Amino acid sequence: MKLTSISELGEFKLIEHLTKNIEIQNTSTIMGIGDDAAILNFRGKNTVISTDLLIEGIHFDMSYVPLKHLGYKAIAVNISDIYAMNAIPTQVTVSIAVSNRFPVEALDEFYDGIKVACKNHKVDFVGGDTSSSKTGFIISVTALGIAENDKVVKRSTAQVDDIVCVTGDLGGAYVGLQLLEREKEIYKTSPNLQPELTGNEYILQRQLRPEPRKDIIEAFAELEIIPTAMMDISDGLSSELMHICNQSGVGCRIYEEKIPIAKETIKQSQEFNIDPTVCAMNGGEDYELVFTISVSDYEKIKNNWDFTAIGYITKDTGVTQLIARDGTAIPIEAQGWNTFK
Repeated sequence: MKLTSISELGEFKLIEHLTKNIEIQNTSTIMGIGDDAAILNFRGKNTVISTDLLIEGIHFDMSYVPLKHLGYKAIAVNISDIYAMNAIPTQVTVSIAVSNRFPVEALDEFYDGIKVACKNHKVDFVGGDTSSSKTGFIISVTALGIAENDKVVKRSTAQVDDIVCVTGDLGGAYVGLQLLEREKEIYKTSPNLQPELTGNEYILQRQLRPEPRKDIIEAFAELEIIPTAMMDISDGLSSELMHICNQSGVGCRIYEEKIPIAKETIKQSQEFNIDPTVCAMNGGEDYELVFTISVSDYEKIKNNWDFTAIGYITKDTGVTQLIARDGTAIPIEAQGWNTFK
């Protein structure tokens, strides 16, 4: 029998392969695998639930990630999935497996970060599990939230002619990671040198302590907007756009000149000789939101600096294009984070 390597499939095709024959058994399961979070309905109310793993050496590097920041980020990246469903996170559980190289005081720092994130987002930390590990620090977080039945937003419901929008700015987290990796390599050869991080606080925070967009969900409610589709940008804008288009049976045209990129990101990416647009499209870990809205809702957001319209949805199923500054149409390919490469 020919064996297939996991890397040959990649994360999303692997998930699709492993779950293709799963059948829903309970009427309380409204939607299972296939979105940022599952949707469950109990006594007429929707609960959304999402879970993520963070593994040392895969998702974070203890040589430059402060434990308090790691605790905060562990919560942030999970409740970002809840916000991506246009829902409000309410509870989290945290399970860890940790080696004996970590003293209790180090874990205190990690849990302090968890507590700050939970306080900032009014989320209850309600349980979890602990175990030993021989291979490093492993973190599993499950987040739960609530959403009104008629306001849940999926990634599979974008409509032709909808406007594609993003929040905030993109690419900063990726450039921040490149800076930390560079300083780590310098430290290996010259441990007496101090890291050159001054002036890069913004991109470092984007990487080390991302902030999920609670404020955007609140803005949607205030503006009376329900996006037609939405995802958080964890694996890169290119990947998220392809997910929305493929699952909605549509295509999209995105304009390079419209993609919001902070001046700090542009400056540092140029120092690394990386195109800022590549950072924004493929970097990942920004934890901003990409969403689609009907044309009739555009007037509500056009003067809000935190929303940027970057393109529109087309009827060409699966055809995702980036329109470069010179007018060239470039096929969008998913080149973002791949945990199995």
